[in-house]
Amino acid sequence: MTEFAEERRAAILSMLERNSSVQVAEVADALGVSRVTARADLDALARDGKLRRTHGGAVSLSRTLTVSIQDLRVNVNVEAKRAIAREAAKFVEPGQSVLVDTGTTGLELVRALGDRGEVTIVTADLTIADYVDRSMPSAEVVLLGGALRKGHRYTSGAVAVSALSMLRPDVAFVCPTAFAPGRGFMTGYEGMAELKRAFLACAGTTCVLMDASKVGARGLFFFGDVGDADVIVMEKDPEGAVAGCLGDLPTRLDPCG
Repeated sequence: MTEFAEERRAAILSMLERNSSVQVAEVADALGVSRVTARADLDALARDGKLRRTHGGAVSLSRTLTVSIQDLRVNVNVEAKRAIAREAAKFVEPGQSVLVDTGTTGLELVRALGDRGEVTIVTADLTIADYVDRSMPSAEVVLLGGALRKGHRYTSGAVAVSALSMLRPDVAFVCPTAFAPGRGFMTGYEGMAELKRAFLACAGTTCVLMDASKVGARGLFFFGDVGDADVIVMEKDPEGAVAGCLGDLPTRLDPCG
């Protein structure tokens, strides 16, 4: 391995220390190399046991911020999630308290809040809390308790709902697993449905964040309808499925794509 390759790979590991995950395109742009070279460097680091390769990128092993189920999702629809996060971040002012739902869209939102200064992040997601602790020195974290869902790195259940009942965040960002036209927001886990219902009702302003792939996706448990949100942020609304459910409701659809 050449000296330049060593430097590149050290730089990639530094990127993972800061962000927990990287994409091939990000590595190529940051290091000024081709995507072929970036992939080769990621593959070499994976063989050396220094990171875990994912579709389109890699995640950190040393910091283990995105593990198990989240490993499978961190690079799925990532550009849409980042566009949604950038748009959603506009609803947050410095000094505000912000509830952030679990999952990779929530994590992208927190990353987008990096320049907001002294915000307080309320979350049930251990990955998000860990990221704020390491990467946002001016931010505070309120971590909801409850039962840990193993392999998913979040808490839920009656204890989490009870903790949330004592709080009134300025803004809540809620991320459904699926949206069923004519029905509403869905999730795949009963314990999380209870908590997400509480998320929808706890804040001064409620924003639902979902990429277009969530429309018509599978989700067993209903937790809210479009009228429970003040704003729904999407990169696009396929075939007007969400807009068609709004009718005369005051809920605003914010397409950012």
